[in-house]
Amino acid sequence: MAHKTFISYKYSEAQKLRDDIIKALGDDAQYYQGETSDSPDLTDTTTENIKKNLKDMIWGTSVTIVIVSPNMKKSKWIDWEIEYSLKEISRSDKTSRSNGVVGVIMKYNGDYSWLKTTTTKPDGHTSTSFEDSKLYPIIVNNRSNQEPKKYFCDQCKTIDALTGSYIALVTEEDFISNPRKYIDNAYEKCQDIDGYIISKTK
Repeated sequence: MAHKTFISYKYSEAQKLRDDIIKALGDDAQYYQGETSDSPDLTDTTTENIKKNLKDMIWGTSVTIVIVSPNMKKSKWIDWEIEYSLKEISRSDKTSRSNGVVGVIMKYNGDYSWLKTTTTKPDGHTSTSFEDSKLYPIIVNNRSNQEPKKYFCDQCKTIDALTGSYIALVTEEDFISNPRKYIDNAYEKCQDIDGYIISKTK
């Protein structure tokens, strides 16, 4: 089942990846609610007008895709968009649920080492760590936040890369190869949101 999606990204850095993701959605792209290359230019409009347009795009979606790029923290909007996505917002007689959120890591200089490091534990399992300083606190605080924790391996205390964190981080290659897998995973977690300790403020 397809889900209505919104993509949060730094325009000057990740526009191509945004377009690649929309293309990879295939027929499901009809459920994409965010801006496209045909959207009106809001560069010179007021902050409140930009917020109104973003709220209209995000409200009613169920999954937010965040493009995690090297300079994303210079954006004025990404952490606000994540915060709005996670809140329950009422309009007339309807209230939106918290969105599922998935982070798509942009390849930079040929790989992902700018953000992630993978190590092999003594029992052979691999563990991935991320450079938190490159991420917004609202992303960091929604990682490894499953409650109670369910370990992929009780011996080395490894959590599942997708279900162990409310905001999973996946490479652009993995996401583009099977976007529905990761969108469905994010959606399933928002349906089981009580299984996570959620941070909804930036």
